[in-house]
Amino acid sequence: MVRAGLTAERVTAAGAELADELGFEQVTMARVARRLGVKDASLYAHVRGLEDLRGRIALLAADEKTLRIAEATAGRAGRDALVAFADAWREYAHAHPGRYAATQAPIRIDPEAAARAPGPRRAVELTYGMLRGYGLAEPDLTDAVRLLRSTFHGFAALEAAGSFAHARPPQDSWARALDALHRLLEHWPPPRPEAAGAAS
Repeated sequence: MVRAGLTAERVTAAGAELADELGFEQVTMARVARRLGVKDASLYAHVRGLEDLRGRIALLAADEKTLRIAEATAGRAGRDALVAFADAWREYAHAHPGRYAATQAPIRIDPEAAARAPGPRRAVELTYGMLRGYGLAEPDLTDAVRLLRSTFHGFAALEAAGSFAHARPPQDSWARALDALHRLLEHWPPPRPEAAGAAS
């Protein structure tokens, strides 16, 4: 049955649903068309092709994840903000595995669409704002952002893959990891001598 009112947003939402159900790499134009009850060709009036669709899914997911993080961290600072930020990140990865994978995939995203999407820009603002609460400035801010992203994504990816086979619950390790990150951020190491020399 053909569904009326097809839009780029509806096509993207259908693709995002399929990504969560089947995996991001399994999203195809044909599957999205079947989900919407239309012919494949009908989708091309709304998205330019599979790469464009996947980019739109990534932007949608970035917006959703950032909104969750913003709501979780509002009014918080220091350790409370870090834990709320990290928990919101992990919870989104669990709830929407396909969409989350889209945010980590190397996709060429249309610059105009990226400029209109608030998620990626807001994510940077939230992350840097939280870290400035620890008194960090560049280049330490960038290093800390990379550390947090590596830790959050690495843990979520390993957990999703069932890689934590030890009897200790992953939640306990997660909590301890956040404690360790908080302490590290409070006592961020000074620049290495060779790095300081190279900058002078």
